[in-house]
Amino acid sequence: MNAMRPEKTETTETETVDTNLAAVTEVEAGIRDFVRNDIAYLRRPAATADAPPLDPSAEATVNNVNSLIQRVAGTSLAEIENLISELESLRDLLHAEGQRVQREISGYAQLSQAAMKSTRMIADNVSQWKRAADGLRNS
Repeated sequence: MNAMRPEKTETTETETVDTNLAAVTEVEAGIRDFVRNDIAYLRRPAATADAPPLDPSAEATVNNVNSLIQRVAGTSLAEIENLISELESLRDLLHAEGQRVQREISGYAQLSQAAMKSTRMIADNVSQWKRAADGLRNS
């Protein structure tokens, strides 16, 4: 059984990893550029009387992108809020169940102690009866 791989396969795997890494880097760069362009208007100083107004199509594009981001973020936030409330209710349920289990364990422990005491008393009584019976036989 040969654990060594041929050098050709290692080179191909390295090239695949490099290609994947390059693709990921390119996507990340595109996202960064999109975010920078999207929030660039926030960094610009407010339009003054001497500054030219934004092109109406550019302003509409910015508004559309902002609206899209708000809708996507709103949906995500609603889902996150739902998950948080579900997790909180599960936490409460687990807490209540933990307390119930502790009560039942405590009840079983008390029952077990009572059974042990009863068993001891029975064993003591049986041993006393046995000694009494042995004493009667010997006399």
